[in-house]
Amino acid sequence: MVKISAIRSLALGAVLALGAPAVHAQQAPIKIGELNSYARQAAFTVPYRNGWQLALDEINGKGGVLGRKIEIVSREDGATTGDATRVADELVTREGAVLLFGSFLSNVGVAMADYANQKKIVYIAAEPLTDAITMAQGNRYTFRIRPNNTMQVGMLVDQAKASGAKRWAIVAPNYEYGQSAAQAFKRLIQERVPGAQIVVEQYPALGKIEAGATVSAIEQAKPDGIFNVLFGPDLTQFVREGNTRGLFEGATVLSLLTGEPEWLLPLKDEVPEGWTVTGYPWDQITEPKHKAFVDAYRAKYNDTPRLGSLLGYMVVYMIRDAIERAGSTETEAVIKALEDAKFDTVIGPVTMRGIDNQSSMGAWVGKLVLKGAAGGMTDWFYKDGTSFMPTEAEVKAVRKD
Repeated sequence: MVKISAIRSLALGAVLALGAPAVHAQQAPIKIGELNSYARQAAFTVPYRNGWQLALDEINGKGGVLGRKIEIVSREDGATTGDATRVADELVTREGAVLLFGSFLSNVGVAMADYANQKKIVYIAAEPLTDAITMAQGNRYTFRIRPNNTMQVGMLVDQAKASGAKRWAIVAPNYEYGQSAAQAFKRLIQERVPGAQIVVEQYPALGKIEAGATVSAIEQAKPDGIFNVLFGPDLTQFVREGNTRGLFEGATVLSLLTGEPEWLLPLKDEVPEGWTVTGYPWDQITEPKHKAFVDAYRAKYNDTPRLGSLLGYMVVYMIRDAIERAGSTETEAVIKALEDAKFDTVIGPVTMRGIDNQSSMGAWVGKLVLKGAAGGMTDWFYKDGTSFMPTEAEVKAVRKD
């Protein structure tokens, strides 16, 4: 009897052992790959990582999605197209990521869109702004959260009409984002402001501006309007040199992104008051869902949120919602769940337009003001992105899919 019992016990143990991998597989976390330029663009990407980590903790604290926890496997993309695609491939083939999100620089975002199309895996661009990601280089596997360059430039150009400025200078970093924004501005300013002309263009290398030479070139052209696309240390140097020389006095200045805390805080008391900017006046937004996000972020990190924080938080919740609606992590199911889907976000409803996979997220537009020893936004309002998206005809004319 002892031998029979022992044999039965061993047999039962073998069955349980064989069944263990299946049970484990059912409970395994959903792996999502994330990559970004944490080393070279820390001002934006570290708060962004804080945002997605906060969302991840909240989601997993409530049980995850489809009965499984979410695991985000994050990697540095080196701020180069080659490193980004190599890392993306490692996330997919070695780590088993079911989809990818992230990236900061627009050229890296374009490379990631191409990778997603080749490998047939969903990629969600959280930050890159170049139109190409959802236009000329767009594909059914690539989605974008932020309003693209044409959308944000359109919001600023709307504010330029009443200024009377006709002679415009452009200053932008010499890479995909800056070039795309400049092209959008040249097209839109001439469409919407009769008689407008571009009298000077300056394209310093990213992170290597020679502020004296750049400001001097703009001064010599005598513009009455300046369109600025610089950010980070380049922006700080340009503002300092421009303030010293009086470049901005009496001029209309439109500036992409400068109202975002990432780029505004380093300016301190050198903030050029009166610039019309896109930004993120987080401390003045009173909607309850947004306030709850801000409170949770400050409690977790003992810091104030940046725009990157908001985007990181939003993108993970949108991924959670898409997987939940799909009822699966299978690529085709997730694509169908994203196309023309409406998401209830902390800034209100956001729709992912199916024709180009561009979200309707808008931007806050206002003027810069100095508040004590730091800058902020005033006279701002939120512009929904829907009114500024490229038309369906424009999308169809350039997309290849």
